[in-house]
Order: sequence, then C-alpha cells, then structure tokens
Amino acid sequence: MGILKTQTLNRKTQLDLTVVLPAINEADIIEQAVLKIDQVLKTFGYTYEIIIAEDGSTDGTDKKAAKLAKKLLYIRHLHNDQRFGRGKALDNSFRQSNGKVLIYMDVDLATDLKHLTQLINAIFIDGYFFATGSRMLSNSNVKRTSTRIFASKTFNFMVRMFLYSKVKDHQCGFKAFERNALLPLLDEVHATHWFWDTEILVRAQHKGYKIKEIPVSWAGVRETKVHLFRDSVAMGWQIFILWLHLH
Repeated sequence: MGILKTQTLNRKTQLDLTVVLPAINEADIIEQAVLKIDQVLKTFGYTYEIIIAEDGSTDGTDKKAAKLAKKLLYIRHLHNDQRFGRGKALDNSFRQSNGKVLIYMDVDLATDLKHLTQLINAIFIDGYFFATGSRMLSNSNVKRTSTRIFASKTFNFMVRMFLYSKVKDHQCGFKAFERNALLPLLDEVHATHWFWDTEILVRAQHKGYKIKEIPVSWAGVRETKVHLFRDSVAMGWQIFILWLHLH
C-alpha cells in the first residue's frame, strides 16, 4: 500500500482558506497553476495555504511539488507512493488542512478563477456550508464536446432522480466547504475516486445542508482523464450503491 507523506511541516495555525489541488502526472502545469492561484488569493486579504494532493505521479510531478513546497511556506505537498484515487487524495488533504473554508479545484483550472470570490463568499458571507461551481445553469458558459455534455447531463439526471439531489452539476471540480460541516461528513463517504464529489453533495443534502450553485465559465483545455465508458459504468454502479446506503 502507498504511504501518505507530508512534504512540509503540518502547521497547526488556523487559516482562513485551504485550497487543495488534486494532481496526478501534472508536471507540465502544476507550477503554473499554483502560482496563478496564489496571485488571485493574494488579492483577497485572507490567510491561506495551498495543498498539492499529489497522487502516485510517475512523471516528476512529485519532485516539482516538493520543490514548490520547499520554496514557498504556504505550499504543502502531500504525496502518495501509489494512486489512491482523487476522492481519497482530497479526503486525506482536507483532514490535514488548517483552513476554515476548504476549497478544491482541478489543477487544469478549467473553471475561470474569476469565480473564486463567489465560491468563498458563499461560505464566509452568504452562510452556506457547501458551494459548487455549476456548468449546468442557464447562465453558465461552457466549452466541451457534445459527447461529454450528453454524458454529464445523463449522469446528473440519474443522481437527481435516484438520489433526490437538487444540485444540477455534481462533478464540477470547483467546490468550497465550511470546515466543521465537511469533516464529520468525510467519515460517511465511501467513494475514493470520481464519485467523491457526488457523494459529498448528496450526503450533505440528506443532512439538511443547503448548497450554493454558482454558474461558471468553464473550458476543457485538455483531454479529460475520465474514461467515458468505463467511468460512466462505475459511477452508475456507485449511484446504486449510495442509494442502498441511504435507504
């Protein structure tokens, strides 16, 4: 089994924000993504940390992440020797985080960072415990293939039908959580990979938490790591399993 390693000291200071970047084989973009996020965060006036949740990379992402963490004190690198799955990497990172508001976003920054203010304000100002970017609202601006749009709409329809969710888009990689609401929920979540987002949002609603959906500008700037058929079948099965757990 892989070993989770903290590449920098695990600070205990309470911070305003933690931003987690799940990353596997992202050596070509990880540094640019971290520095771009840092530029935006600096304008907000909050204290923050950025955690690179690096999940069994084999292309040198681990070395680049470790270098960033050594150079910049607010960067932390959590490394898995082998791949655990995105959901497990996020779970581990949030448990070791120091922020009051916990955020994660996909490292390719497909969601425009101009929406980060809205995401944070939904928790800090509007009083929501969970917030998510949405590509499925009428004023969202999305650039992706028709096949992916169809697959996503089908999946989200199934989640709403069978799991009684009111969320339009469960899987946009752009979410924020209030710390004290999320951490207890992590103990109930079984998904370790792509379904993690969906299970978090569904279980949150079953607990009575309201979720803020924010229309976003989203552009698929590279080939997705989701395998359309294989992962669709797997997530369909997980919808059924979650339905069993909730009934």
